[in-house]
Amino acid sequence: MSGSTQRPRPGETRASVLRELRVRNFAVVEEATLEFGPGLSVLSGETGAGKSLLVEALALLVGGRPGPDMIRAGSGTARVEGRFEIEDLAGLRTLCEEAGVDHEDGWLILRRELRRKGRHRAWVNGSPSTAGRLREFGGRLLDLHGQHDHQRLLNRAWQRRILDAYGRHGGLASQTEAAYEGLRSIERRLEATRRAAREGRERADYLRFKRDEISRAGLEPNEDEALESEAHRLAHSEELIELSGSLHHRLYEAEGSIVDQLGEFAARLEALVAIDREADPFRDLIVAALRNVEELGRNLAPYRDSIEHDPRRLDEIRVRQDLLYRLKRKYGGTLEDVIRAGEEARRELETVRGVDDEIERLEAAREAVSAELAALASELSERRRASARALAEAVTAALPELGLRGGRLEIALDAFGEIRGTGAERVEFLISLNPGFPSAPLRRVASGGEMSRLMLALETALIEVDNLPVLVFDEIDAGIGGEVAHRVAGRLVRLSAAHQVLVVTHLAQIAARADAHYSIGKVTEAEGARASVRVLTGGERVQEVARMLGGDPASRASRAHAEELLAGQL
Repeated sequence: MSGSTQRPRPGETRASVLRELRVRNFAVVEEATLEFGPGLSVLSGETGAGKSLLVEALALLVGGRPGPDMIRAGSGTARVEGRFEIEDLAGLRTLCEEAGVDHEDGWLILRRELRRKGRHRAWVNGSPSTAGRLREFGGRLLDLHGQHDHQRLLNRAWQRRILDAYGRHGGLASQTEAAYEGLRSIERRLEATRRAAREGRERADYLRFKRDEISRAGLEPNEDEALESEAHRLAHSEELIELSGSLHHRLYEAEGSIVDQLGEFAARLEALVAIDREADPFRDLIVAALRNVEELGRNLAPYRDSIEHDPRRLDEIRVRQDLLYRLKRKYGGTLEDVIRAGEEARRELETVRGVDDEIERLEAAREAVSAELAALASELSERRRASARALAEAVTAALPELGLRGGRLEIALDAFGEIRGTGAERVEFLISLNPGFPSAPLRRVASGGEMSRLMLALETALIEVDNLPVLVFDEIDAGIGGEVAHRVAGRLVRLSAAHQVLVVTHLAQIAARADAHYSIGKVTEAEGARASVRVLTGGERVQEVARMLGGDPASRASRAHAEELLAGQL
């Protein structure tokens, strides 16, 4: 079934975020579709009809843990789907963008499917998701308050954040966290620099030796190749002198030398050309040969004279080559590698010398950021103390009218002894529900109904700063009635001016104040029980409110009482 909830109060234009909830084969609900509007929506029904099932469905939808009985008997799967309008929720749109979820149409559809066999599945706008991702989205959409759904209220991190929001010093808290992270970053860099300095000092002697040894060698690029060439000439100097001298003598100086003989050949060729001009090209060849041999003969003399026979120089070269060989074996395969190793050692030594300056700079930065952090944390602590008193007083003042007479909220600020990213103190909400009893952490004290009403008191105190759009209350009316019920209803109405509020209730006083009223019923059939959900309007709503008042819903008196209760809110 489906229903529309169009009963806004005059002059109000509140937006609704949860627009539709669909469940199929979920526990005893075979199939149901609920359309939600802005303001306050209530769900009522007979005891055992399954009123809380839709709250459990919402919990599952935003990442809650599946229970063993959530799949309807005889079915293999159960499905829950919620349709949320997020056009005006910038944080949700940003989260969609970060997660790569399409949200261009301004809607967010979360779907969860439970399976008896195989793994459960989840989707966000049609894309496969995890329960963790659903929790991430759900944490920005709605909060559940019931017997087991007070994680937010019991979470000390949330208590700290909500106190900062109430005091409007969330920006200061963010500055404190940023300063803390900045200090941590500086301290990590300082430790790494000090470690590098220690390691550098341990290597400094070796680096200096390496740099100096290579520097003293006075290496030149390709020097080893030049030395090898020179050593080879010196080693064969006598042979080179003898050979070049012999060639010079036979080509140029000896009687009947090759030059002389070529001269004779040239003269004879001239005679040949004089007889036969066809032989003229031969003359050019003999002339060229004569010139080349003459030039060769002349050049062999200075070449011979340039050859040194210097055993001492050869010994010097051998010593130098031995040095270069040892350096190459030690620092690299080539002379260029050795030269590069010397440069690297020099640069590393310069780095070691510069580390001390870096340490000094980082220590100064640490002192400055530490002082800034201390000042921010001190101001934050002062503001938190003032906000804690104000918030505790506001909530405590509201508790009697919510049926928690004698109840008292305290907000403890316990110093860590050091400054952390969250400030200098731990924030914890403490509650005492009876006069004379000491305050204790919330998780040790309150029942489901008490916790829901305490959350209601908190939410109304935080109405201007809590930006969570949807609030769901279950068991908020446990153990109350009469005037307290009216006051709880009034608080819910106030809260629904800023939030979309869903309440599971058995109190007519609350149901009568709602913008929309849903009835949960149970039908017993041969194949088992199933729940049905209907939106109530007109006479059906009058009848349901009459039933909730405890009278005979068919009697004229009960209906008149219900109509009076409803009419007072129209």
